[in-house]
Amino acid sequence: MRAFTYERATSAEGAAKAAASNSDSRFIAGGTNLLDLMKLEIERPTHLIDVNGLGLDTIEPTTEGGLRIGALVRNTALASNETVRRDYGLLSRALLAGASGQLRNKATTSGNLLQRTRCPYFYDPNQPCNKRQPGSGCSAIGGFTRQLAVVGTSDACIATHPSDMAIAMRVLDALVETVKPDGTKRSIPMADFHRLPGQTPHIETALEPGEFITAVVLPPPLGGTHVYRKVRDRASYAFALVSVGAVIQPDGTGRVAIGGIAHKPWRIEDADAELKKGAKAAAAVLMADARPTEQNRFKIGLVERTLGAVIAQARG
Repeated sequence: MRAFTYERATSAEGAAKAAASNSDSRFIAGGTNLLDLMKLEIERPTHLIDVNGLGLDTIEPTTEGGLRIGALVRNTALASNETVRRDYGLLSRALLAGASGQLRNKATTSGNLLQRTRCPYFYDPNQPCNKRQPGSGCSAIGGFTRQLAVVGTSDACIATHPSDMAIAMRVLDALVETVKPDGTKRSIPMADFHRLPGQTPHIETALEPGEFITAVVLPPPLGGTHVYRKVRDRASYAFALVSVGAVIQPDGTGRVAIGGIAHKPWRIEDADAELKKGAKAAAAVLMADARPTEQNRFKIGLVERTLGAVIAQARG
């Protein structure tokens, strides 16, 4: 691990200003992803800004009837919160499907959204990777691709986003609240927060330099049956081959997002309208632009089957 300097932020605005003044700085809270990347010298920050003391660790109701989740709320606390379990069951189930109990105790809400891909080529500094070193090439294309993306890809990157929580947040139409270095605040819809790779896969979110996440806001509860189903190679502590998060209403309508197949949580609103017709119709819309490799072509059928199981579970 390389040497770095360290400071403890005293305000969200101060943290954003500090980050903007040094392009090689990083925010650190739980550190469950960042520290691993620093040890492998994939991330090489010269300065760390500790944000744990900012008090952004509460879960509070909003005046609109939703829920504001502080950026530093730990995944365990969020998953076990009584209101989340009762009104946003999809979110609780998605969180409990991720990582391990020890990691959930440390990982934060904002950090979960910002975690980086687990593509094996990204994690190997000896291999070219446009996400790690822009312009160097994508070793995954033509390499081992079983775990990698089948939709939303480009000729620069076929990595997937690893977050389970982000799938639930996308179904729930969450908003990401931030503060910029100049003190201005904004809300970013989850639909726009994560970017597709295009020719700049190293730019992973809509955040501007120094911009700091302060909270994630959920709208009023959707009702219906909340289901999160994750298909993986082993029963725990594994990333999804395919995951499906859905909220299904009694009349068969609903919302669905897919994980493990794209650079961001994959939701196509037109597919929501097809849910009432069944998994085949909805999956056809979700996977219409798929560009699989021979090694991960199975994910197309797996999406349909997993979605079918989710719909069957919701219907009892």
